[in-house]
Amino acid sequence: MPELPEVETVARDLNAAGLVGKTVSCAQVYWPRSIAIPSPPEFCRLMERRQIQAVGRRGKFLVFRLTGGQCMLLHLRMSGRLHYLQAGAARSAHEHVVLGFDDGSELRFHDTRKFGRIYLLERAENILGRLGPEPLEAGFTAGRFADMLASRSRCLKPLLLDQTFLAGLGNIYVDEALWEARLHPQRRSNSLSTAEANALHAAIRRVLRRGIRNLGTSLGTGKANFYSVSRRRGRNRDELKVFRRTGDPCPRCGSGIRRILVGQRSTHICGRCQAINIRGHGDTPFY
Repeated sequence: MPELPEVETVARDLNAAGLVGKTVSCAQVYWPRSIAIPSPPEFCRLMERRQIQAVGRRGKFLVFRLTGGQCMLLHLRMSGRLHYLQAGAARSAHEHVVLGFDDGSELRFHDTRKFGRIYLLERAENILGRLGPEPLEAGFTAGRFADMLASRSRCLKPLLLDQTFLAGLGNIYVDEALWEARLHPQRRSNSLSTAEANALHAAIRRVLRRGIRNLGTSLGTGKANFYSVSRRRGRNRDELKVFRRTGDPCPRCGSGIRRILVGQRSTHICGRCQAINIRGHGDTPFY
């Protein structure tokens, strides 16, 4: 699933391609369930003659600000990606929504597994308002994060994946950040010392910035893998320390990377670097 660095890469690609300022001449929907709100016919009607004023990101959502005060949100989910090309190119079976622009270009939503969703809203905050803070914004300070962790008693991995707690993180970057901070994914959030909370805050920002710098993480060559709008594969796979490196030596201590399940999610750790510290909070270690 595309996470914050991948979605940020797509948003930057769309801006670089000059999407801002283009006017939609027509919209076509080939898989109705790709449109979450409103109905597909209403979506097509409302999108006509809308000009794209800005393209950005909030959490894992792509955010398209439109004339008339409306906003189109796109969540790529497991396998979604966007293709930007000229009209007339053959449409693939997995291009489920097509926006045609008045200059002859098209933006196509490609989604092999059909889990991605598009929302056309008057008030984007109806959805975006449920999200937690942006981890790379200046307001997301170490002190604020420490308070957030202390106010909850949840295992770190599921908590960091909770988009209402912190926006944009997924399986890849949570595993990487916990390894960087030397924290076991089953530690209770309110068991962290101030130093540990500060280390995790720094690690989260570090792995996300690295992912953005490397244009996201592409893990394989399958149809559901991440590709940017310009069809580039992300380069961040080469810099992953633990994610999907089961059996490889830990880059820090040489111990073998292990795969465990935490909250029914595949999780990758170094059992030595990330040994759990019970600290009287009742955590049970699983290595």
